[in-house]
Formats: sequence, structure tokens, C-alpha cells
Amino acid sequence: MSVLSLRVVWVQGRLPLLAESLEDSVLHDFMIIYWFKNDLRLADNTALHVAVADCDTVLPVYVIDKELLRSPHTGAAQTAFRLQSLEALRQNIEAAGGRLIVRTGELWEELRKLAQESGAKAIYWNREYDPASREREARIEKEARALGLETKSFKDDVIHEAGEVLKNDGTPYVVFTPYSKAWKLLPVDAALPVTKFKSPVPASIRSESIPTLAGLGFTLEAKIPEGGEKAGRDVLKKFTAVALLDYRRQRDFPALEGTSRLSPHLRLGTVSIRTVFAGVEKARQAHPKAGGIETFINELIWREFYRHVLSHFPHAINGSFRREYDALKWENNEKLFKAWCEGRTGFPIVDAAMRQLNTTGWMHNRLRMIVAMFLTKDLLVSWQWGERYFMEKLVDADPASNNGGWQWSASTGTDAAPYFRIFNPNSQAAKFDPEGDFIKRFVPEADTPSYPPPIVNHADQRIKTLALYGTLKSS
Repeated sequence: MSVLSLRVVWVQGRLPLLAESLEDSVLHDFMIIYWFKNDLRLADNTALHVAVADCDTVLPVYVIDKELLRSPHTGAAQTAFRLQSLEALRQNIEAAGGRLIVRTGELWEELRKLAQESGAKAIYWNREYDPASREREARIEKEARALGLETKSFKDDVIHEAGEVLKNDGTPYVVFTPYSKAWKLLPVDAALPVTKFKSPVPASIRSESIPTLAGLGFTLEAKIPEGGEKAGRDVLKKFTAVALLDYRRQRDFPALEGTSRLSPHLRLGTVSIRTVFAGVEKARQAHPKAGGIETFINELIWREFYRHVLSHFPHAINGSFRREYDALKWENNEKLFKAWCEGRTGFPIVDAAMRQLNTTGWMHNRLRMIVAMFLTKDLLVSWQWGERYFMEKLVDADPASNNGGWQWSASTGTDAAPYFRIFNPNSQAAKFDPEGDFIKRFVPEADTPSYPPPIVNHADQRIKTLALYGTLKSS
């Protein structure tokens, strides 16, 4: 292998990227493996863009990782969305002059075999930020370099990485508002163009068919949205044209189409965060007085804030961010938890939300807060039980956002709701579903004798919860 040189790779519309690459004289004499993960698109894909600039032949590969398939966090809804998006990606890559290589097995073993089969000299990928992904990337980097393969990772999943948004003393923010103010002071990179491949993958390099959901051992009852890059762009276009403009007022009402529905596409990267930001900024220019735009930008920043938290405080993925709350004595009644999961609590707004999740793989954000606070502060069931259930069921299941949202509701996280804030489910329903339109859609029997009575008394449970947290606070 040629001697390495350190060079600056200029990427359109961005600050220069400092990249390790082989000397320019041999850039076109080898292949680069591009490792797709949760970035299933050709438009504005940073690592893929640089890989194609660095050599003539890029081997785009997606490994269906058996280890991830065995994870309890891998659910049917997101897997189905992923398979749809992979098929769309395969077609898009072929139209762009390339070929997607699909392999099934243990991640490093499949990447190693591909490198040996192809003679590739490097592996490029886009970074992720939850602890499990960081550990996986570190393992791949170590194994690859042991074999003499160069590795390079890039910022792509976020606009600003955790190390870019810090206090003046270099320490991380743990409160959202000052974090968001610092975030907004930094420049936003422009989106990159759609990748075109210079040469096809040699026909001798083996690829498998994209498996079916059943073939991976999953069954799906939920009706999920369409996956793929085009679908993501269409969702963005529809949102920025209509719902974004009134987002501040309508976003909390689950009966309305007031939210973006972009979360599955951002999670699997069928649309990039920069593309979303650019679409929002375009809408701002056309409608400078629209009040919803700044509110939605703050939601995008919340997404990055939770990645920032896990990057700096990885212990939060397995326990309370505020470690003292690990001592909370949850009751963890399995019968009550099962009723919550199935939407049979006797609280119509909670049951409607859970049935929405179970039948569509998605839940409105206001409802996520309501059901999370109900599970933890009415049923006194650990937030970790609910977090796991959401990861199994949500099409947009995201370790950072899911963890952050649950810890906010349980008052165990950074910048969380104070422990004495306890939503009354009936008051929440009256405020955010005043005509009962959403409840009627998912719990049509709510006003009939067949609907079960409440499984707990909210007022009594509130007193127990305050005592539970209060005891910990006073100890």
C-alpha cells in the first residue's frame, strides 16, 4: 500500500474536511468500501460523496447484521421500513451507475470478506452517536486497521456534533436552552448533491437479495409509512408547504395533521438533517412571519441535544442520567404494564395513544409524553420498561431521542420535567383532544359500557409518586 498523506478534501458548501487518503497518484487504482448504516440515501451523503471523489470504484455495502437482528430493540415496524428503504436505495444506486452489495451475517466478518474479495483498501462510513453504535464503529476501525485497511468516518447524522457545541470552558451543556442558543450561533453546512458512481461494482463481487420481513423472522401488524428516499423528500415537501407554517399552534393536537412525520426518514437517513433544515429555511424565506418555523427548528435541535447527551454521558443509555434516581423503588406491576401496552387502562387518551402505536408503528409526540408520564407516575413502572417497548414498536425508534424523551417524562434525565409535574390524562385529553376526535378514531368504545374502568385512581397515584420521589430527594 502507498504511503499515506494528509490532505484537505473540499466538500461543496462546507468547511473543508481533513481526510486521510492515499496519495493522489494512486487514488484511482483501488476500491473503497462504503458502509451504509442509517444513511440510506444518495443525496447529501457525506461519506459516500467523499468516497466517490477519492476513487473510481466505490463498493456500497449494507450488512444485515445478525447481532442487531437479535437485539430486543430491533422491532418489526422499523425493520419493515428499513427493508423498503433498502430496496429503494438499491434501485437508486443502479440508476446512478452503481450496484448495492447486500450481505447477511456478522458485521466485521462480512466487511472483511468483501475487502478480501475486492482488494479494497479502505472503508468509509458516517458516524453515529449512541453508545452501541460508537462501540461497533470502534471495533470495525480496530479490526480494519489490523488488516491494513484505512478507515474514515464523517459527520453526517447531525448538523453539529457533540464536541462542536460546548460551554466556554469546554464542558458539555446539560440544559437545552443554553445548548440551543450556542447551537444556533454555529454555521449550517449546505446539502451535498446526489451521488453519481464513476464505475460499476465488478460483477464478480457477490451480492445477496434483500430479504423479506418474514425471512428475517418478523411479523408485522402495524400499517407503516412508505420508506425510501423519494418518500422522504415527498414528506418533507408536503410538511414545509402546509403544516410547518402553523406548527406552533397545531403540533400538540393529535387529531390534526400538524407534525412533520419526518422522524422515520431522519432515523434511517432516507432524508438528511441538512436537507430538512434547507427546506425549512426555504419556507422561512417565503413566509417570514410564520410562527411555526422557529418552533420546528427547536425540535430539530432537541434531536441533536439528545445525541449530545449520550455522546458525553453514555451511562444514560442504561440508567438514569441523574444517577441518584437509579434508587427509585418502582412497583413494576406486570399486569398494569400489560394493560398499558395493550391500550386497556381505562384512560381514553392513553389507550388511544397506545393503540395508535400498536397499529401504525408511530405515536404523536404529545401523546408520547402523556403515556410515558402515565406509565412512570401513575402506574409506577420503570421508564426503562416503556423505553424498551417503544424501541420494539416505533418505526422511528431512535436510541437517543427515545431515551431522552422517557427520562424527561420520568424526571430522571437532563433538563427533565420536575418530578412533581404529573400530567392528568383526562385534563390532557380535554386540552389537546377537546372533541374526542382522536380518541374516537382508536378507542371507539370509550363512551360505551364495554369500556373498562380506570385501572388506577390518578389522584391517589399522584400522592404515592410525590412520596416516592420526595423520599429520594430527602435522603
